[in-house]
Amino acid sequence: MNRSSGRRRLGPLAGALVAIAMLGASCSSSGTGAQSSTTLAPLPAGATPSSISKMVCGTEAQKEMADPLGVKATVTTPTWTDHVYACRYTYPNGFFALSVKELSSWSQTYAYYDGLGSTLGDTGKLKDLGQGAFATTNGSIVVRKDWKVLLVDITGLPAQFGVPPTSRADIAFTIADVIMGCWAGD
Repeated sequence: MNRSSGRRRLGPLAGALVAIAMLGASCSSSGTGAQSSTTLAPLPAGATPSSISKMVCGTEAQKEMADPLGVKATVTTPTWTDHVYACRYTYPNGFFALSVKELSSWSQTYAYYDGLGSTLGDTGKLKDLGQGAFATTNGSIVVRKDWKVLLVDITGLPAQFGVPPTSRADIAFTIADVIMGCWAGD
């Protein structure tokens, strides 16, 4: 029996999300060996950015995003100011910015996350991203994971972006999903 009979063909976004899930698996499995099943407590913000924060602007993340977006970026030199690690992914027709705020407790993390919701406009919770996520009024995405908060700011992108052209909101979700697929531990 043909197992694919009766299945619908995936659209571009659904296909991209499937690709992201596979890429996320490869991203999180790279490293020095099998991941431990032990859960570690989050680490407080330090004098320098954590390896998790550095990952969002790193070469591996750049490669992981190029496939589902269909284009390659030039990434600016990351900055580290007030416990925020940030960079910009630049393309010929636009850019998006990634930043990770590192905090030192659950109360700080919730306060910062909720503050972004108030400042940027929380338009609705998103499922399956980190330990909490929401879209903003401009289509950007905020994700909370342990004592870190990721902001995917897509305001510098055109309404349709990538190959094939995809809405900014879908691009923001794709980017957040790729990053969350790479974040393992603290």
